[in-house]
Amino acid sequence: MRFGHIELFVEDPQRAQHFFTQVLGFELVAAQGSDFVWVKMGEVELLLRRGPAHLVASSYPSASSAIVLYTDDLDQTAAALRERGLRFNGTDGSDRCLTFTDPDGHWFQLANPNE
Repeated sequence: MRFGHIELFVEDPQRAQHFFTQVLGFELVAAQGSDFVWVKMGEVELLLRRGPAHLVASSYPSASSAIVLYTDDLDQTAAALRERGLRFNGTDGSDRCLTFTDPDGHWFQLANPNE
């Protein structure tokens, strides 16, 4: 067995596409109509799929899941993301593990795995 892809259900796939490509720097793989957008970072593909609204956790520790993105230079990457309009929403308890949400409320963490 192996991972195929990760699906995130989003209200507006085009809005999600903008966030993932223009803010986070994912590569656009394909857009299938107005309901499916494929993006990729490294070998991992995400399908941004139109879906129903879901419960949004108010904080990282109360989320039922999260996606963790690694960087070799946390400070530089965080500064670049802030310049692109990303707002961090705190940490996971460590000042070196920054958390944020996408426009649909999915939680993410940005960390340097070597720290």
